[in-house]
Amino acid sequence: MVRPLSIPKIQKATLATALVFTAISLLTLHYVVHFNWLVSVVDGMVNNIFLLLACIGLSNMMGYYQPKKERVMYVLSITLALTLIIIFLAKYLLLYFFSSADNYRSFYDFSLAFRGVLCFVFLAWCAMANILWYRLGEESEMRERLFTAQKLAKEAELNKLRHQLQPHFLFNSLNSVFALTMINPSEAGVMITKLASFLRGTLKRDDDIWVNVAEEMEYIQLYLDIEKVRFSHRLNLDINIDEDTLNLSLPGTLLQPIVENAIKFGLYNTSAKVTIKIDVVSIPNFLQITVQNPFDAEMKATGGTGFGLTSIKRRLYLLFADQNLLQTQAVDNNLYITILKIPQKNDQSSID
Repeated sequence: MVRPLSIPKIQKATLATALVFTAISLLTLHYVVHFNWLVSVVDGMVNNIFLLLACIGLSNMMGYYQPKKERVMYVLSITLALTLIIIFLAKYLLLYFFSSADNYRSFYDFSLAFRGVLCFVFLAWCAMANILWYRLGEESEMRERLFTAQKLAKEAELNKLRHQLQPHFLFNSLNSVFALTMINPSEAGVMITKLASFLRGTLKRDDDIWVNVAEEMEYIQLYLDIEKVRFSHRLNLDINIDEDTLNLSLPGTLLQPIVENAIKFGLYNTSAKVTIKIDVVSIPNFLQITVQNPFDAEMKATGGTGFGLTSIKRRLYLLFADQNLLQTQAVDNNLYITILKIPQKNDQSSID
């Protein structure tokens, strides 16, 4: 932990305080008590130098050791001990220097109690200020450790959610590849090539929390190419992307599970042609992505409770602390709409 006296500003403030106390002491001795300048300067310097050295030693001592219990008694004991040492040393030196001055000896004996009280109060204040400094430092470090732990836990959960979705998609794709190897080997080869490119891109993007719309849609297009191989003419796509959204940002690999969810519940229970529509637009302070797919009202999945959407909601909450960024709705019992909103800021990298 940083010690207060290692900070240049505090060093200057401490030195300035010592000089002010010294000036007050010697001016009081010269103009009020009427000692000559030599006595006034020596008295002021000796007392304040000992007091300054005691404060420095006390500060360093507090940095090395502070009891967890009975801290006040510890401070009072240390302060009293240092006060006695200062008074003894200062008295010995000053009376040695001015042993022939009877009026100074009388004055020193008269002012000894006042000097001791003033020294004790100043050292006690110094000790309490150091305790407060180190206590605030401990609390700051504790808050930083807590923040770091929470951040690591959040990143771990985000990574877990991101990686949970990939095996889900990979499992479905491998099943489709297996089916194609028996009925259409050439298409199976195309799908394996595209799947390899998709997974290679996933690995490259794995550490990128934020990507722009252009990069994400390129990634989604590769995913859709794989799905087109799987479903052939049955899957039609209607993708509309406003040009002013291409440089906007969103969390990487966030859109793919939503599109996968739309394809799953739009095509799995029908043999008819199905159109999946994706609209990417910019609204004030948000990037909005809308995914539409037909659905069977009898299916449980129409409530939007699938694993993919649940994971996306959780990930959005971890990133933005907002429960309403992913919304789903059914229209006319045959169209399912998923609306994703991504807050836009100037510095997206600041969001972890």
